[in-house]
Amino acid sequence: MDAVVIGAGQAGLSAAYALRRRGLSFVVLDADAAPGGAWQHRAPSLSVASLHGIFDLPGLPFTPPPTGPAASVVAEYFAAYERRFDLPVLRPVTVDAVRRVPGGLQVSSSSGSWTAGAVVNATGTWTRPYWPAYPGATEFRGRQLHYAGYRGPSSFTGRRVLVVGGGHSAVHVLSELPDFASAVQWVTRREPVFHEGPFTEDYGRQVVARVEERVAAGLPPRSVVSVTGLGYTSIVRAALEKGALHRRPMFDRLVPDGAVWGDRFEPYDTIIWATGFRAALNHLAPLRLREPGGGIRMAGTRAVREPRLHLVGYGPSASTVGANRAGQSAAREIAALLQPA
Repeated sequence: MDAVVIGAGQAGLSAAYALRRRGLSFVVLDADAAPGGAWQHRAPSLSVASLHGIFDLPGLPFTPPPTGPAASVVAEYFAAYERRFDLPVLRPVTVDAVRRVPGGLQVSSSSGSWTAGAVVNATGTWTRPYWPAYPGATEFRGRQLHYAGYRGPSSFTGRRVLVVGGGHSAVHVLSELPDFASAVQWVTRREPVFHEGPFTEDYGRQVVARVEERVAAGLPPRSVVSVTGLGYTSIVRAALEKGALHRRPMFDRLVPDGAVWGDRFEPYDTIIWATGFRAALNHLAPLRLREPGGGIRMAGTRAVREPRLHLVGYGPSASTVGANRAGQSAAREIAALLQPA
């Protein structure tokens, strides 16, 4: 076939829509058992009313109800989108490797292999939570979990919780825990930066340009919040109202029953690592795409070392609006590659 799309989140569905409109033959392979991408795995406590980062998929406006868990609301929207445009999504299918073969790329998976003229990789980051290494982390006797495993605040009733990380995930946790935990402390490596004013189109272009500079140089993309800062969303305002955004610098080390800053000890029984995610790209290892700087050098959505591979939802397209544009761009280039004038 013409293309294989790996992943059925926002980026993968946007790419599939654009491929369909160009009349290309393709299949979408999704590792999840149901539609919804990473959204279906978010904590049920995250309400659709607090969403600030969902953008319409192309061709079907997102009209959420006023209330309800974001995980189920967005999943229902994605499922309706797949039905509306009759997208050929196969699930659950786990992709093991992508390799070069004569005439194209071969995608090997848990459900067999496909050979195509091009591959659109839209695997996102949710399956690769990042756990940083800190002194004493293995000796801490309390509970440790990553934000990927956070299911809401009720299980932390009466606990003393240390929240690590400077992004929106950390703030989401901090907006909920004070109503349940006996103590909550926020720590980050750098002083958080709060973005005043609206995220205008011009500001968005500046952000994308800074991310593009890194991926064009073959460097790993930085987290979105490290470029944009934290906007004053409803979640940020809720955390502020509860007095939860009093940040401290990172601890020097963890000990079995808490954390230590210099000669000061604070007891904690729970640590939530809201420390972000890394791109899920291990299945692309056979293509040897990595540059000396550790990233994949990109020209738009195309991998420089393999022009038949497009990464959407990676680097400058790692946002909902960016994913839509990247899907269109990838489909346009694939059509030009496979159907030259």
